[in-house]
Amino acid sequence: MSSTPSEASTSGSRAGGEWLQSWDPEDEATWDSGLAWRTLWVTTFCLTLCFIAWFLPSAIIPKLNALGYSFTKNQLYWMAAMPGLAAGLLRIVWMVLPPIMGTRKMVSLTTLLLVFSTLGWGVRVQHPSAPYWELMVLAFLAGIGGGAFSGFMPSTSYFFPKRMQGTALGIQAGLGNLGVSIVQLLTPYLIAIGALAVFGGSQQMAVPGKAPKEVWFQNAAFVWIPLMVVGAILAWTMLKSVPIKANVRQQFDIFGNVDTWYMTLLYIMTFGTFSGLSAQFGLLMSNLYGIGNPEIVSGTGAATQVLIPGYSVPEVASFVFLGPLIGALARFGFAPLTDRMGGAIWTLVSGIGLVASIAFTIPALTPDTTSADTLHAGFMQFLWGMLAIFLFSGIGNASTFKQMPMIFEKRQAGGVIGWTAAIAAFGPFFFGIGVSTLGPVAFYVIGIVFALMCIGITWMRYARKGAPKPS
Repeated sequence: MSSTPSEASTSGSRAGGEWLQSWDPEDEATWDSGLAWRTLWVTTFCLTLCFIAWFLPSAIIPKLNALGYSFTKNQLYWMAAMPGLAAGLLRIVWMVLPPIMGTRKMVSLTTLLLVFSTLGWGVRVQHPSAPYWELMVLAFLAGIGGGAFSGFMPSTSYFFPKRMQGTALGIQAGLGNLGVSIVQLLTPYLIAIGALAVFGGSQQMAVPGKAPKEVWFQNAAFVWIPLMVVGAILAWTMLKSVPIKANVRQQFDIFGNVDTWYMTLLYIMTFGTFSGLSAQFGLLMSNLYGIGNPEIVSGTGAATQVLIPGYSVPEVASFVFLGPLIGALARFGFAPLTDRMGGAIWTLVSGIGLVASIAFTIPALTPDTTSADTLHAGFMQFLWGMLAIFLFSGIGNASTFKQMPMIFEKRQAGGVIGWTAAIAAFGPFFFGIGVSTLGPVAFYVIGIVFALMCIGITWMRYARKGAPKPS
């Protein structure tokens, strides 16, 4: 997508200050590993904040009705899907920014932009009076955090030699993905700490079978804003930029390469699954086994009652962070293995694992409400199946990012990383729309068919002995 570092331009505005004069990570004699690793850690910190901003709505939306809003299931699914739609569209923009803006400006300004949607959510959860369209706008703006991925990752790849890109990009993407789990894990604790509520008062949140409890839901958003400001300052003061020659037209020649399209499909299978499930996991759990299922729970507020004697309604917040956590750690942990063994074999493992885990989960997508025991057993099958899906999607996230620098020439690899990430970011959107229109069972069956196709592509094109593009 962009030219190699050795093709750096040293003229004009790129002749000093922020811009490096020459940079060839393949030359051990001149490669500055200190600058490369500093770039990795600063951009990873900012990318984690990007994912926090992107998935903050997924931690808030399942609780909107409990806070006093009255949205339908489909409205909530669409709202949870909107950050994914925005991220997919915005990643197409961010994928062309690294050669144009440079690492320093792009990371700094992007991190500052996260403040707008985060602040908006913090304000609007305090009073259940915001119109639906306004919350949809905030959900769309949260997609800026998802869009950043397609700029941050190619930009970081400029700083590392090919032999280390699997590890470097695995660390950045894996720790960045942890932002999903962090925001979902910490939200229940943050909203319970009144001392953090510097701005705004408390709210009453209805809990099934219990009296409403006092919460400070604005904390779930406001606590991240100071860190976003710190991240922008760190990026502005500590980062440099590699001067790459590539205008927008040149960056789009990747679309003439058939492997661009194959790798796009594989990354949809892996990151599309991870991001889609991360955004919808809480709603899906709630609507199948929690307060969103009218066969299990009736009433609202203090009048809420559980209809299945002996069944304990799961507190979604206690489980929903586990999936993104497992997926992010798998991406981080398997990245070094892809450097040693190649990415294609692990993409194959990812696809086979996804088929098996999706098939295991499907029976649990139709809860058996005849008794508390059958309902609890179904919930446990649903939970373990979903966690397995997250695991194998995380493995595939690591392996596909190892494959791309191996398959494509240097000038195109960054662009392919940005493009595939852009399309896979639509995962939350398509998952939300698919579940709400087709139903969970039909959508998961389609997921199996798609994964089988991707397994075939991986084997024939990249993993088998004598494959055209071993990677």
